[in-house]
Amino acid sequence: MKLMLQLVLASTTVLGALSVQAQVIEKRTLSLEGAKKIVAAAETRAKAEGARVVIAVVDDGGSLLLLERLDDTQVASVNVGIDKARTAAIFRRPSKVFEDQVRDGRVAALALHGAVPLQGGVPIIVEGKVIGAIGVSGETPQQDEAIAKAGAAVAGSFLKSDDK
Repeated sequence: MKLMLQLVLASTTVLGALSVQAQVIEKRTLSLEGAKKIVAAAETRAKAEGARVVIAVVDDGGSLLLLERLDDTQVASVNVGIDKARTAAIFRRPSKVFEDQVRDGRVAALALHGAVPLQGGVPIIVEGKVIGAIGVSGETPQQDEAIAKAGAAVAGSFLKSDDK
């Protein structure tokens, strides 16, 4: 009887541990330090082009981590930059996808809560997972996106330098 009780307790412990593992997911998270590196790369690109932009970085849930408004950038670009970044983060794709859909006549994209159909929001991807996004606003849509991509590209080096 004691042996049976011990086996039941042992199996319950093992099954309980497996159950907890199935309920918790491990994920990478964008740090403030990472956001600063992304903004710095985007700012370097923007200044090289003489662009006056807002650069916003959000986490994977779309919450703002860091915002930078370059000198003489229009104030309206602050919220637009945040919205572009948030769109790219929560939908896990560039905000340009929604702009293209609207341009192609798929106006239903306008009804998606949280989707801003303006080019310039780019997901930040590490190990195939979206860990955040960058949004840029203030210049042409193409320029905004190019600056955002320059910032997002830095994320590819995060794990390489951290794993050493």
